[in-house]
Amino acid sequence: MAVDDYSKSSICVICGRSSVLIAKALQVCVDCVRSEPEKAKEIALQTHAESRIQYGLPERPPRSPDGKLCGICSNACKIGEGERGFCGLKTVKDGKLVDVYTRGSNEGLLHAYLDPHPTNCCSTWFCPAGTGVGYPDYCFSPERGDRGYFNYAVFMFGCNFNCLYCQNPSHKRLEGISPVTVEEFSETIRQNKKISCICYFGGDPTPQLPFTLKASRLSLEKCPDRKLKICYETNGTGNSSLVKRAAELCFVSGGNIKFDLKCFDPNLSYVLSGADNSQTYENFRMVYEEFYEERKDVPVLTGVTLLVPGYVDEREVENIVKFIADLNPDIPYSFLVFHPQLFFLDMGITPLEQVKKCYQTAKKYLNRVKVGNIHLLPIKSQKDLEKE
Repeated sequence: MAVDDYSKSSICVICGRSSVLIAKALQVCVDCVRSEPEKAKEIALQTHAESRIQYGLPERPPRSPDGKLCGICSNACKIGEGERGFCGLKTVKDGKLVDVYTRGSNEGLLHAYLDPHPTNCCSTWFCPAGTGVGYPDYCFSPERGDRGYFNYAVFMFGCNFNCLYCQNPSHKRLEGISPVTVEEFSETIRQNKKISCICYFGGDPTPQLPFTLKASRLSLEKCPDRKLKICYETNGTGNSSLVKRAAELCFVSGGNIKFDLKCFDPNLSYVLSGADNSQTYENFRMVYEEFYEERKDVPVLTGVTLLVPGYVDEREVENIVKFIADLNPDIPYSFLVFHPQLFFLDMGITPLEQVKKCYQTAKKYLNRVKVGNIHLLPIKSQKDLEKE
């Protein structure tokens, strides 16, 4: 979609500007999100509410005065009797906070499959499985990494965000899924000696962090001689103590934790994803300070940003990469080119010009920057992007 094709434009209800880079589902432009955040959030709230009704999910994090505090993530839901948390996985029954679909953290709602190495994971370009770095401690070959082995890709149902452009919205359909026990999960890993890493994504692992921690620990215990790596791809807003424990598992096993740095501005995060992202950056810093410097040659930490057309622009990217660079400019960072999904079907692929500006901005501050999904753009490789 051409940026100047105004026959397909939407109008910002705050400033009246017309552009193809304004999502019809939101009706607010990025400039007004920044200049009139309260108005923009009020408009976005209605869109988010309507998007969740069809899934039977609460419109916003519950704040019942006498509710039970969940505490697993930064939404800090206070759930009243019979209510559900924002993720849809927690409720209160007879005054006790319980899981809706499982018998506590010994069971998880997930779908898992084998993904042969090298995978399309955002960490493949620097991790042991994709590159051979860290051999012989963390992979099977210094030249081939884990080629011939598999990533056990674990799609976790539920999420504590509500991204209007979610690439995997099936995570919201929680009914009718058979729970998997920690023992069943770890036994699958033990029996298949070709599994060399476990990667939790979704949805988001955050609402089910206690399960993933138990499942990972038991899997590592059952496979003491296996080069088995634990990885997470997460929005990073989990309870800091839980995120630290997850990062520690990544650290000791040779895996990594991928933070989905959706944007920097917390108001824009609320408009696009229905939640504040401040905890993401606090946890990112915590993981860096606790683990990164102890294993710099095999990075335990990385950031990933989806370039949402018209919203996640070079201004957002500059703030993100400045934050990362202040910690360490060698931390690897990836972009993903946007593909229309869910309520942003009118937005099109990320414009090439937006990708160029964001990439050039990131390279000013960081030494290791990668663009994923580059096949969606009218260029052949990242080298072509660097020539622009």
